[in-house]
Amino acid sequence: MAHVPFDGWSDAAFRAGAADARIELPRALNAFPGGMAEVLAFNHQRHDARMLELMARDDMAGGKIRDRIARAVRLRLEMAAPQREAIRAGLSFLLLPENAPLGPKLLYGTVDAIWVAIGDKSTDFSFYTKRALLAAVYSATLLYWLGDKSEGQSATWQFLERRIAEVMKIPQVKGQLRALFDRLPNPVTLFSQGAGSMRPGPLGMRPRRRRRA
Repeated sequence: MAHVPFDGWSDAAFRAGAADARIELPRALNAFPGGMAEVLAFNHQRHDARMLELMARDDMAGGKIRDRIARAVRLRLEMAAPQREAIRAGLSFLLLPENAPLGPKLLYGTVDAIWVAIGDKSTDFSFYTKRALLAAVYSATLLYWLGDKSEGQSATWQFLERRIAEVMKIPQVKGQLRALFDRLPNPVTLFSQGAGSMRPGPLGMRPRRRRRA
């Protein structure tokens, strides 16, 4: 990882890392036959596992969901702080066409691990919406964190709180929209009442014209 900020997620960094660990290159390639993409995935998943250990130690089963989510995301980014430049290079690496499927897969693994760790047991459609919303929050916070120069990354944690607050409003917005739609006329009834004055035309239904005397 010490070589990635300078050499990127490249074969050069892979060879240098193997040399630092005093592992012969054939053996290193046997451990990671997928090359640096596999090394990146291994490093990311190792951080996920460490995050889960810290969450279990903090006993995050209680409290508000938004607070537990914020704590989990903060833990995940804080432990990655020493590798911030490597992570920045990793985002560029994941944009390459051959690596494009890996990024969403790793992101899903992280957000799914967070939801499971805080006790989510949903099996309906909300299973997917929860993970999609958290993926958006996590991705936005990660990008903000990479450019944050505030002391202790305090600006990032404030940004995270705002993003979570916005997400928490979504059920309220959905309820308001549902109430609005309930007050609108039923489109089926509306069009059926006016169907007598309509006749088929080349572009669908059009008003029937009156004949002149």
